[in-house]
Amino acid sequence: MSTTFPRVKNKKQAYNIDQVDEFLAEAREAYNRDAAGRVSVTASDLRRISFDLQRGGYSARHVDAALDRLEEVFFERERQAVVREGGDDAWNRLIGDKVLAVRGRLSKPKKSRFSRTLFLANGYSRVQVDAFTDRVLSYLDAGQSLTVAEVRDVAFFPEKGGYREDQVDYLLDYVVDIILSVR
Repeated sequence: MSTTFPRVKNKKQAYNIDQVDEFLAEAREAYNRDAAGRVSVTASDLRRISFDLQRGGYSARHVDAALDRLEEVFFERERQAVVREGGDDAWNRLIGDKVLAVRGRLSKPKKSRFSRTLFLANGYSRVQVDAFTDRVLSYLDAGQSLTVAEVRDVAFFPEKGGYREDQVDYLLDYVVDIILSVR
């Protein structure tokens, strides 16, 4: 994968070039090192990466698209490692456990599906998170369409006393894994 991406005009903010190049070099090294089956970089690691902004940096749209493709490659590598170690049943159990965890969390009543931040601290909007997680339930229960891109791109407004971001983000990671596993 080339680490050269289109750059935005000098007056616009975009991803820090050095950080992107450094991260992609590390990911490439990990991928090559892990060819024997060890997994040291996970798809979840790729989901959580963030870069500082700089004027005239790399186009976020192009870098994000490359990271999405890379995430899927690393996810498949993880799947293969689990199957190699324990067979298809081990992989099915792992994904089944994630489905059960998501269903368990989302079976709670609206506005109490996740822990809340302190009264004056910002968290994710409970109404928005509940609406999106209702879509997740519809995906799991009724086969309603839900794509990895929709989960990756979902954004929630901040709200005082809202849901804890780390808990919501962790659940969304599980949802991405579930969707990727049935492709």
